[in-house]
Amino acid sequence: MSPDAYLEMAETEAAHWWFRGRRDILATVLAGLGLPPDASILEIGAGTGGNLEMLSRFGKVSAVEMDGVALQLAREKTGEVYDIRCGRCPDDMPFAEGSFDLVCLLDCLEHIADDDGALDCAAKMLKPGGVVLLTVPAYQWLWSRHDVFLHHRRRYSKESLQTLVSCCGLHLERITYFNTLLSPLAITARLGDQLRGSEKATGAAVPARSLNNALHALFSAERHWLARASLPFGISLMAIVRAS
Repeated sequence: MSPDAYLEMAETEAAHWWFRGRRDILATVLAGLGLPPDASILEIGAGTGGNLEMLSRFGKVSAVEMDGVALQLAREKTGEVYDIRCGRCPDDMPFAEGSFDLVCLLDCLEHIADDDGALDCAAKMLKPGGVVLLTVPAYQWLWSRHDVFLHHRRRYSKESLQTLVSCCGLHLERITYFNTLLSPLAITARLGDQLRGSEKATGAAVPARSLNNALHALFSAERHWLARASLPFGISLMAIVRAS
């Protein structure tokens, strides 16, 4: 991502409804994975470190981040509690293969040119029986200048993500859309951004407290469905992948 995008993330990811809601959803999904006690966890593309505290509920957390600005912000934010190393997926990973019970790529894969190589690399970092958890933005037709600002290379459909996993020879255990309840509002906002040619996405800033809390409550409520079943549409995708 651009340095400005990382600075924006660092300022908003603790409070913004989208980041908070995604963490709630991911925590619910992780609780259902049956990870071993004190699991070894790696986040690839940790950005400014907003997911690390949530991930630490499930084990010992390490992280990889390629951008120097984001890496420094993450270390400052977390007080260097976590092992955050400079590296690049898939060709410059600073951890040994076969080291982790869980590898997370949380809105990371869309930034990587070689996404099949990155997914294969993530799988190689797993211990036997380990799992890759990934999230990506959905629907290429929602592409806007904000995707360019964030240095996205693509958005995914359920079918394209399934094909990617299959081509990598991996076992897709689960795939689902999410960010479903608010998707009509989000799609309307994104299409409006396209028409205006806006570089920054509508809603990127933290809204007023009451609205922010209401949006968080709606988004976060999806965790109750996702604990039991998948959702048929939404502007994000989540997949759980294991090595074959």
